[in-house]
Amino acid sequence: MAKKRIQEGLTFDDVLLKPQYSQVDSRRQVSLKTKISPHITLNLPIISANMDTVTESAMAIAMARAGGLGIIHRFLPIEKEVEEVQKVKRAENFVVEEPFVVEPNFTLRKVKELSKKHDVQTFVVVNKERKVLGILTKRDYLFEKDETKLVKELMTPRSRLIVADRGTSLEKAQEIFKKNKVEKLPLVDKNDRLLGLITAKDILNHLNSLAVRDKKGRLMVGAAVGIKDDYLERAQELVKAEVDLLVVDVAHGHLDACLKAVQTLKKRFPHIDLMAGNVATKEGALDLKRAGADSIKVGVGGGSVCLTRIKTGAGVPQLSAVFETKKGAGETPIISDGGIRNSGDIVKALAAGASAVMVGMLLAGTDESPGEVINWNDKRVKIYRGMASFGAKMEREAKIKRSSGENFSMTDFVSEGADQVFIPYRGRVEEILSQLAGGIRSGFSYCGAKDLKELWQKAEFIKITGAGLRESGLHDVFLAN
Repeated sequence: MAKKRIQEGLTFDDVLLKPQYSQVDSRRQVSLKTKISPHITLNLPIISANMDTVTESAMAIAMARAGGLGIIHRFLPIEKEVEEVQKVKRAENFVVEEPFVVEPNFTLRKVKELSKKHDVQTFVVVNKERKVLGILTKRDYLFEKDETKLVKELMTPRSRLIVADRGTSLEKAQEIFKKNKVEKLPLVDKNDRLLGLITAKDILNHLNSLAVRDKKGRLMVGAAVGIKDDYLERAQELVKAEVDLLVVDVAHGHLDACLKAVQTLKKRFPHIDLMAGNVATKEGALDLKRAGADSIKVGVGGGSVCLTRIKTGAGVPQLSAVFETKKGAGETPIISDGGIRNSGDIVKALAAGASAVMVGMLLAGTDESPGEVINWNDKRVKIYRGMASFGAKMEREAKIKRSSGENFSMTDFVSEGADQVFIPYRGRVEEILSQLAGGIRSGFSYCGAKDLKELWQKAEFIKITGAGLRESGLHDVFLAN
């Protein structure tokens, strides 16, 4: 038997970044701008994980507003995943090109059903020819108890509306809102037919310099697909919904079937940015790049609820994985996915060559993560689970096999993730992202870097011992209860 060479593998706790001479006088001088694919530049190098307890539309909206990006998970029916993407695209837009509409004879009950289904509170009232008859906002029916009342009895009529034409600029819209003290501005043609809608809230949001937007001023969002079954149909519907990034999501991305799926998707949708993974080697990154991936997701077994390394014996410590995959990826951006527990880990991942990090655990438990807040042992918590966990895999495979008429057995499933652990309730994700961003900026300044490019050039790592790790945290003190 040939002698095997054992390589050294390092993760975030094994190293520190050496402090260096810095001309960064304030964290405000640090830019966190990063390009993760040909058409997507983030203002915060954080992407929320495509996990069913982390990212649906609420999380994706919050991420884009903060300058990051959310990836809608794929463990939904196609139409539901598309709907989540559409919610993000409708959340903010200088011009809402397809406003939700109702007819004058709709009941309040039907309006409330539509409001709940689409998570929208403003409706333009039109006739069959889409001629504007009025507008209905939540304040028009907030205290109305009779759900049989008709829209025409509750709406603000056309005679009292201020409208504008389709070519209205951002500046002109601001003037109209200021002068007329209104919050909604329907856009119409010369025959009063509806062409769009501008809201004061959308303009204020649009002026937020951190938000990541597409060419139409809408928030950016990504969505995940697999590599078999309905992945092509799913991708096609997501592209129709104008998703900004498709993410090929498999645990082992250096797989022939994954490479072929990436090739197929890139050929079918050449104008859509494509991220693929996960890999942890130079060869894996190089093969994904050659297959057509615009960015590469890096990490095998490093997630807080991932058991792949324990169950299979396979994996690469995360920091070494970033170093290695960067060699194969070259100029193609890599995304470090897994093992991130704090802002210091993010700085280390970026310094090693990543263009951004993907995080799950840090964002789970927030208001924006899917699921309800529950009480457990007198503590407020939310559920978090790995996507290779027994429950998650069983749900997916059972649906697939039932749809094809196959039988399935519990012995078909091998868990590689923790099932339904509890995460403390953390409040709004905006606050967590703000704290992470502050820590990242400080980390850049310690390395004398004003931006990511300088960090890559200047960062120097030093390997530490267990004693060095203990010294890095709180020690020799007692915490007050």
